[in-house]
Amino acid sequence: MLNGLLLAAQVFFAVYGAYQLVLAFFGYRLPKKKQEHAPQKSFAVLVCAHNEEQVVGALLDNLKEMKYPKELFDVFVIADNCTDRTADIAREKGVYACERHNKAQRGKGYAVEWMLKELWKRPRQYDAVVIFDADNLASPDYLTHMNNDLCNGSKVIQAYLDTKNPNDSWITAASAITYWYCNRLWQMPRVRLGMANFLGGTGMCFDSALLKEMGWGATSLVEDLEFTMRCVQRNVYPTFNYDAKVFDEKPLTFKASWKQRLRWMQGHFSVARKYFFPLLWQGIRERSLTKIDAALYAVNVYNLFLGSIVTVALWVDLAIPGPNYLPSIFLSVPLLFNGLMVLTYAQFPISLWLEKAPLRIWKHLILYPIFLVSWWPITFYAFFTQNNKQWSHTEHTRVIRLEEMQSKKSNMTKQQVG
Repeated sequence: MLNGLLLAAQVFFAVYGAYQLVLAFFGYRLPKKKQEHAPQKSFAVLVCAHNEEQVVGALLDNLKEMKYPKELFDVFVIADNCTDRTADIAREKGVYACERHNKAQRGKGYAVEWMLKELWKRPRQYDAVVIFDADNLASPDYLTHMNNDLCNGSKVIQAYLDTKNPNDSWITAASAITYWYCNRLWQMPRVRLGMANFLGGTGMCFDSALLKEMGWGATSLVEDLEFTMRCVQRNVYPTFNYDAKVFDEKPLTFKASWKQRLRWMQGHFSVARKYFFPLLWQGIRERSLTKIDAALYAVNVYNLFLGSIVTVALWVDLAIPGPNYLPSIFLSVPLLFNGLMVLTYAQFPISLWLEKAPLRIWKHLILYPIFLVSWWPITFYAFFTQNNKQWSHTEHTRVIRLEEMQSKKSNMTKQQVG
């Protein structure tokens, strides 16, 4: 019985991995350019901040330089339970500072829900709502791309997520590699296949009418994933804009990264429990591959949890002298095992090549497997602490401005060409 379950699990992991590999092939080519429109949509740009006095000023300066009519957007800083000068800096920069104090309901999801209710009360109403984190930077044409997508019919849009500090440490480099992979070989295939894309927590744009109709309702530790699932259930498929760039600050140390990823996994378990079976059944009943795909993404945290346990068990069994006690399809069919392993890891250098990543990043592929394997203990610990609903704040300290990033990128490009 146990051996049968173990073999069945391995077959599922292999099929799931093969499915993702097949999807990845559709990300090699970029889709055709979208139809462009004159600026017409108005935006409420929300900046989520909790004690972000060190970095919020750089983002607000960045937003002032948006190549979009100034009369068509306003910036609101959500100073959520702040005890520093975040709200004061927002006022000094000439944007709206909206202070929220609620110790019982902490976290970004609650802050956004509160802010939207406040926004709907204001005399001026907006066509769309954009959400950034305080540590972000955005490309000057970000709102232009959001305007185009909204005019082309999109209701929920995710921008291209990049890292503003990939060279700070091997951890930030690993995060950058993950972003490049996800943008090109995870999000892009779903664009080309007309499937739902997944929200990434920042650089998100929402049609206001949709938000008013369905409400925010995403207050878990992973509000972006939760809202994605709510949208797909309602046949609203988030889209991905490859040209709208948003740069996110990543933690510098392994410890800080661990803490951040633990929160993500704890929230992911919660969303999986709530949405996997209803969405899977809805997808099967409606014969919707998009909904089935979203359900599989929701349950991926369990796939990672169980897959890591099975893999470690097989490794231990293999390391013990004598006969192997656990059945393994990968040992029975080594070509399958080796092929899946090679193709899975090959996706990361391929994504770097496709995204024209700086050459200095490539050396970090050596340590990248350590970063990947570190998800196993994180997910294992998250499984047993998934009822923890306490938001953990990631401290941001890297004050990098967009012109500085563009200058560095230009210099690196010249060095590569030279």
